[in-house]
Amino acid sequence: MRHIAILCGFMLAAPVFAKPVSTVFSSDFEQGGLTQWRQLGDCQLTSELVRSGEGALRCAQGNSSLFSRAALTEQGLLELWVLPESEQTSYRIQVLVSDSNALDSTWQPVALIEQPLGSSGYKAHRISIDDPGRKFLRLDIEALHGFVQIDDLHIERILLGTALHKNEQRIISGILDKLRRDQNIALQAESFRTLGTNYAAQLEIQRQYLDYANALHSGISLVLASSERNKMSNPMAYASFRNIISDTKRVSSKLQQARLNSMIKPFGDLVTATLNVVSAGTYAAFAEPFKSFLAMSFDRSSYQNAGLSRADRKFAEANGLKIYQDAERFLNELERELQQVSQLESDLAQILLTIDSYRRELEKHLRDSLLHANIAGSKENISRVLSKDENVRQQLIEAVAGNISLKAGSYLNDGNNTELIRFVLKTSELLDAMQSYKDGFNQITSAMLTYYERFERSIAAEQNPFTEKADREAWENHARKAREYLQQSKASFTKAYL
Repeated sequence: MRHIAILCGFMLAAPVFAKPVSTVFSSDFEQGGLTQWRQLGDCQLTSELVRSGEGALRCAQGNSSLFSRAALTEQGLLELWVLPESEQTSYRIQVLVSDSNALDSTWQPVALIEQPLGSSGYKAHRISIDDPGRKFLRLDIEALHGFVQIDDLHIERILLGTALHKNEQRIISGILDKLRRDQNIALQAESFRTLGTNYAAQLEIQRQYLDYANALHSGISLVLASSERNKMSNPMAYASFRNIISDTKRVSSKLQQARLNSMIKPFGDLVTATLNVVSAGTYAAFAEPFKSFLAMSFDRSSYQNAGLSRADRKFAEANGLKIYQDAERFLNELERELQQVSQLESDLAQILLTIDSYRRELEKHLRDSLLHANIAGSKENISRVLSKDENVRQQLIEAVAGNISLKAGSYLNDGNNTELIRFVLKTSELLDAMQSYKDGFNQITSAMLTYYERFERSIAAEQNPFTEKADREAWENHARKAREYLQQSKASFTKAYL
């Protein structure tokens, strides 16, 4: 299966045109990491709880501000990682830009990051600034009920799609300005042709984002690393539990053995070692009844009447208490492991729901975009937009471009300025809406990066929860495979989606 899905299965439907990015600003807060910033408030470099490297920036509870010392060019995508002190800590980070880095200059808000309490561990945030001018960057940080730490901040250049959108805004502004000043049909016709071409070009951007989302959605269920991760929470994977089961069967009657087999059946086959996914519900329904069953099996009144040999009765009397204590210790260790696995499963399920909603909304927007260009938003036409055949896509794009310019031109020729203005504004509205889908995809990639981070930390060697050597080795064997799959998946994800 390895060639089918390299965790998180993101190779299944490879998205188109993964673009190389260019970093215009990077701050990892290693030694000397504050030389790029001026600050107000209480933010200090720290070597504790860093995400990577040896340093991070810790901002105390309250309000702090960071100002870039140098003006940054072409600010596009901003990515940063934030760690709250505890689950009771919430934070707000406002992103602003200005022509000057003085405190009293005019700072323009461009984004707001808000994280309510309840979060733990580093979380990725990715937002679009999309300012082509040479501007200074400012971060206003508000932390409540604890400190927050920032690490691995970087900014990429504006993408081509954003530059295209800026050009569209200038074209639409020019059309409306000309309508106010004169009725030069020849000049307007050229603007309409350019508007139609740029409008149609947005279909290609929509196609790319739909391809991205469809690939994420279809591939996210094929998770080799998660498969290994789930095995790490299955008691059957560990010698301690298998020995406990074996010892319990030794002192049990045939009826008790049948009941025990029924209790452990959800975890898989003990003989063939096929391991099933263990949910928190499955474990909760098993743990306490199993301990009760264990205590009853090693109770003198039980094993004395189970038809056992003398040696087995002596074994039960000598080892019952220790076996029960070993079982309780092991199950407590396993429960800590299961809590981490369950949280990862929950995170992944939420990401999948978000992707599904994103796909549906973006497909509706694509239909609306086609309808605005007098092309039916049918399944057939959607398929033409998403076709792998470039000629098929190009024919539809040309039809959309022609229809937009033709429709605008007809309003102008008829002297119907009211309908022309409505049409141009609706065109602008549809083009502007793509920004929300761009931001939505930023949120999805942020969630995936955070998921990777938490997954990776959960399988670090120091997270091994078990006491017995054989159990620790079993956990590490699965963890080693999971780390390998995870690194392959992270590399694929970064290359394809970032």
